[in-house]
Amino acid sequence: MKKQVIVVCGPTATGKTALGIELALRCGGEIVSADSMQVYRRMDVGTAKATPEERARVPHHMLDVAEPREDYSVSRYVREAAAVCDGLLAAGKVPVIVGGTGLYIDSLLSGRDFAAREEGDAGLRAALNADYERLGGEALLEQLRSFDPERAARLHPGDKRRIVRAIEIYRLTGKTITRHDEETRALPPRYEALTLALTFADRADLYARIDRRVEQMVQNGLFQEVEGLLNEGLSPQCTAMQAIGYKEAALALRGEMSQEEAVALIQMNSRRYAKRQLTWFGRNPAARWIRWDREPDLAQALEALEEVKSEK
Repeated sequence: MKKQVIVVCGPTATGKTALGIELALRCGGEIVSADSMQVYRRMDVGTAKATPEERARVPHHMLDVAEPREDYSVSRYVREAAAVCDGLLAAGKVPVIVGGTGLYIDSLLSGRDFAAREEGDAGLRAALNADYERLGGEALLEQLRSFDPERAARLHPGDKRRIVRAIEIYRLTGKTITRHDEETRALPPRYEALTLALTFADRADLYARIDRRVEQMVQNGLFQEVEGLLNEGLSPQCTAMQAIGYKEAALALRGEMSQEEAVALIQMNSRRYAKRQLTWFGRNPAARWIRWDREPDLAQALEALEEVKSEK
């Protein structure tokens, strides 16, 4: 039996949450978030997380599953989100995967198995990190080159994390990352997906919508949310605080720029991120693009849903 899911993806501020809820209501589904920052608790305003009212309409999964101090990984996401999707399918419900983190979506759908790569060895990693500091990046990259020249050719000596991880995986599993990737690419997809990708026919409309969303976030308490996280003792350098909106707000709260400058920077970085998202999702030939004209039109998406129902 085919494992069929619906995916609603696209750049920030294109109405993914609203559409996902409507689709889930119509097809007897539940939402599975695919956003790398909505996994963190107490990060609601700046991540545009579904509101309590929206969550009351349709159950949402993969929100608030980690503390901001944690370094959440794509492998953990795939493991946890796949368990959610499989549970929904077993119960006769349709997983509606909604989000803008392309790596999370592609990894979940692809069938990649992160098990071997997820298992690490803290002692070995610490020793390799020490070797990197003592011998230098070029020396460890040469070590990697001796057994995985393909991966070594793609890395810079300064890329400490990836060099150390590649050597660690080889020592733990006896397989190179290159071989792991080749094997996982040959696997059948985990799910069969109808992918609806959202954007606006006019790029200027998308950018204007992003700017308005940032202004609304500020009104909803973005700076207060960031201040609360910092008051908890959260380091400005942790992964969660690198999210767009949080990093810039933290700079303003530390007095390194004005709030007005931070807002303008958030808007600019959000527009740039949307452009990267368009490039990522544009590489998927199976995506059915819905290009809104100024405002979202749910009728277009519902037509696509009727198509997939007829295919079952």
